[in-house]
Amino acid sequence: MITEEQVMDALNRCFDPELPMITIVELGLIYGVTINDNNVDIKMTLTARGCGMAQYIAADAKSKVEEIEGVGDVSLEIVWDPPWTPERISESAKKKLGYQ
Repeated sequence: MITEEQVMDALNRCFDPELPMITIVELGLIYGVTINDNNVDIKMTLTARGCGMAQYIAADAKSKVEEIEGVGDVSLEIVWDPPWTPERISESAKKKLGYQ
């Protein structure tokens, strides 16, 4: 059985190319993970609608989750509601970015 922890661990290996030291999880881009019979549905957002790296980030995230042993189908949906804000950035990422 695939767990949310496994999925989040996989997603925590995906980095925003513009901030290569910060993962998409640390940026607060993951809005939800649903697992049903080892099939995984991911809802994520991006920092801006016009992000030129959107397809790359989404494909990387999906690919990392597909590497989990026993995983079934993986679907990833980019959503815009609620809009992403810098408040979603984790405390550890804020420190890396020098926000504190």
